[in-house]
Amino acid sequence: MTPGQGAPDPTGSESQQVAVVAIGGNSLIKHRELRTVEDQYRAICETASHLVGLVRSGYRLVVSHGNGPQVGFIMLRSEIAREHAGLHHVPLSSAVADTQGAIGLQIQQALANELARHDLDDRVVTVVTQVEVDPDDPGFDTPTKPVGEFYSADQLQTLRSQHPDWILVEDSDRGYRRVVASPAPRAIVEQDAVDTLLAGGHHVVAAGGGGIPVVRTPEGLHSVDAVIDKDMTSSLLASNLGAPLLVISTAVEHVMVNFGTPDERPLSEVGVDEMERYLAEGHFAPGSMAPKVRAAIGFIRRGGRRVIITKPEQLDEAIRHGHGTHIVP
Repeated sequence: MTPGQGAPDPTGSESQQVAVVAIGGNSLIKHRELRTVEDQYRAICETASHLVGLVRSGYRLVVSHGNGPQVGFIMLRSEIAREHAGLHHVPLSSAVADTQGAIGLQIQQALANELARHDLDDRVVTVVTQVEVDPDDPGFDTPTKPVGEFYSADQLQTLRSQHPDWILVEDSDRGYRRVVASPAPRAIVEQDAVDTLLAGGHHVVAAGGGGIPVVRTPEGLHSVDAVIDKDMTSSLLASNLGAPLLVISTAVEHVMVNFGTPDERPLSEVGVDEMERYLAEGHFAPGSMAPKVRAAIGFIRRGGRRVIITKPEQLDEAIRHGHGTHIVP
């Protein structure tokens, strides 16, 4: 596909507009043995090098990111510190905020350095981002999102006495894990700050991990222990910004239908109606591709012009030549 055939035109009407890029876990941890802070920074530097093409094409970037393993590391440290030193437990909402700061710093540095190497505007700012959710969201009635470490049956009584609000369920015969709600995002609290920074010429890192979930009460905003899907929040953020382009980077080059069968087929450019039909037919796994496709559909239905789902290293080819999967109105 060339720009004249429907791909975003680097020199056309979309110049100087915003692209929201949701980077997945593979942009942070390349392999289960490469999980140190230094390993993660090297992985982010590689991803940052693939974002330069978007900036060269005239886009101001808003970058969001996943944080699942990193939140797990913080919670494990918290449990070890509690067990061995009597330190207080770290709430899940605080762990999400911690990762927004730490991962945001790494993206901020890596992207700024990469842009400077290419003589591009290198102003990048991270915003610790709260996302409002509905306290009556059905997700709170049936928490299903596993977080943190595995516990043995012998630990259950102690955990339940120390954390009576926790819901612990058996997970694939590997032990017990805490599960939390995964409500839908309703509003991005720091939306005005993101708008202002973009208007001032900055690239912005925001809504890391889907945002810090908060509910609005008569007394103000209060954090809740939940996990918001980062692609759904990125979709909402892109819509709020009036961005023409949402990029969801993942570990695969294309979205596939009939995945894992002899009829497996990659999708290139797909209309939103067709994509909705594939989703309804169950082509996408609930814990991996389905949330990305659902986020993409929501963005297009709210007026977005294009969603690209592909590997980070394919982004430049996706913009210039239509590689990856493109979802359009």
